Amino acid sequence: MTQPLALVLYEKLLPGSQIVNRLQDLRYRVQVIAEASRLVECAEQAKPLVVLADLESSQGDVCAVLAQLKHNAATQHLPVIAFSPEEAVGLQAAAQAAGATLVVGEKVILNHLPQILDQALQVE
Repeated sequence: MTQPLALVLYEKLLPGSQIVNRLQDLRYRVQVIAEASRLVECAEQAKPLVVLADLESSQGDVCAVLAQLKHNAATQHLPVIAFSPEEAVGLQAAAQAAGATLVVGEKVILNHLPQILDQALQVE
């Protein structure tokens, strides 16, 4: 059986690399994306099972890119787990408005990744 693919968008080494390692421990293949502007294109080509995105970026508005992902016919079905520092309430609200499936703090995603994945992947 093929391992499911997770796209992970992050710039900061922590928690990004920790999330990648935990996903690999959970038997996911992981494709890392460093530039938010490439997320939609990579998602169209790679056809991941789930997208995880760090909302903090020095290169642009990640929430705007998540909105593009959700408005694209080829990628709108993808569950998106957005994460940011717990105190970045404005970013978290913007990610929800952009269509993120789940928005969580960095500490939460690191401590509860299996449960977060289960929740995001539930078919309604």
